[in-house]
Amino acid sequence: MPFLIVEAVLVSLRFWRRYLIVVLLSALAAAQTAEQKTARYLDSIRRQPSLLLAFLHDVPKGGDLHNHLDGAIYAEDLLDFAASDNFCVDRTTSKLMGAPCDSCEHYTPKPAVRCAYDDHILYNQIIDAWSMRNWRPGDESGHDHFFATFDKFGLASHNHVAEAVATVINRAAREHVQYIEFMHTADGGAAPKLGMQLGWESDFGKMREKLLAGGLKEITAATSKTLAEDDARAQKELKCGTPDAEPGCNVTVRYLYQVLRGLPQAAVFAQIVLGFELASSDPRFVGLNLVMPEDWYVPIHDFNEHMAMLDYLHGVYPKVHISLHAGEIAMGFVKPEDLSFHIRASVERGHAERIGHGVDVMLEKDPIGLMKEMAARNVLVEINLTSNDQILGVSGDDHPLPVYMKYAVPVAISSDDEGVARSDMSHEYLRAVEGYKLPYTELKRMTRQSIEHSFLPGQSLWAETKVEFRPVAACIPDLAGKPTHACSEFLAGNERAREQWKLESEFAKFEKKF
Repeated sequence: MPFLIVEAVLVSLRFWRRYLIVVLLSALAAAQTAEQKTARYLDSIRRQPSLLLAFLHDVPKGGDLHNHLDGAIYAEDLLDFAASDNFCVDRTTSKLMGAPCDSCEHYTPKPAVRCAYDDHILYNQIIDAWSMRNWRPGDESGHDHFFATFDKFGLASHNHVAEAVATVINRAAREHVQYIEFMHTADGGAAPKLGMQLGWESDFGKMREKLLAGGLKEITAATSKTLAEDDARAQKELKCGTPDAEPGCNVTVRYLYQVLRGLPQAAVFAQIVLGFELASSDPRFVGLNLVMPEDWYVPIHDFNEHMAMLDYLHGVYPKVHISLHAGEIAMGFVKPEDLSFHIRASVERGHAERIGHGVDVMLEKDPIGLMKEMAARNVLVEINLTSNDQILGVSGDDHPLPVYMKYAVPVAISSDDEGVARSDMSHEYLRAVEGYKLPYTELKRMTRQSIEHSFLPGQSLWAETKVEFRPVAACIPDLAGKPTHACSEFLAGNERAREQWKLESEFAKFEKKF
């Protein structure tokens, strides 16, 4: 009998222990925040790529700060644009050409590009030539194939800016991107043409005056007018303001004037001045950037001169924002000494508030000191994982993303040229999470940084971003719900804060799922 009593007591104790464990676990689960539950779910699916991609597709992604409009268009859309303009294509190189075209018979050297619709060999050849699809290492490097695409399809995008914008922002909206800064050379080459006509003047002040007096003011006005028309057509294309509005209508779009730094000095300076003028007069333009391969002869040879131009013009237009491609090079692409200073010079002399790529940072002189300086100056690095892999062959542990994070340099994921790269923002996030085991909180931090470091006007929603994101006093109690009167007034007067509020609302909705 005593044995039975003891056994009953032990059974009872085991029951109550299990019960208490269940109660405690339930209490802990109930006490978890929505963010913590979401983070736990992400950790639970890390080794299941299909579930991970589905999760990352739905994650609010904030802003895409490094997006070349021409490179964002998929080759299939570019082919449609070219066909509508009756272009021909060189069957050997896949480069677009003007009329007249040859017939669609096989092996004609210059068929109409629309012939590709009925010729699957030609069609696939064009798509592969205009993008990184099916590219394999061999006679042509990823770098050379990538940059050669633009010369091949360039004619297709000139008359289709509106359709391009509509297509890209519609895709972005479906991936939960809410803000894009398109890099766009919106003047159609008018500024560099003017610069070359007027001739180079080494005195920057005199050269600027010569440009403004010689027609650059008129180019500025014409460029703004053209972009306004393109934006209006894009809105119409998306049926914005109607019951059938497409998702892209909800994406906020701004532009960085895109300077082609591979041109002669007179042309580059004219474009830089135009960029400063546009960003000073047209709210759609929020800054400028210098593009073209960093390792080509002119960008390397004239790099210091370009920094001097920016330094001078920043003094003339101190409120204009600057983001610069820098460090999109790697060992072997250029001489070692050319790897040692581009990022630092872009920050210190070029006045860059953001750096695009920054891949070779560890080859800079005093890289640790440089990253500490970037963190202190709050200079963000626009991270482009797919293009860094395809163009430079830099990925995984060789990529500096974890090092930037270690030294508290703000970073944000961006797409670069998603059409050419055959990628999208969801897969950029996937690369980041799989490659660097990023926790949800770090992913969320990067996304918040994308809007924090946008060039939108107005104050930030955040009073603190270094250690944690702490809202301004007017909105402290409001992030999870409807804004108070004080917060509403603050948001009404600050466009950047409104975009950040929208992101927080999207995070709240997303995290409720978990």
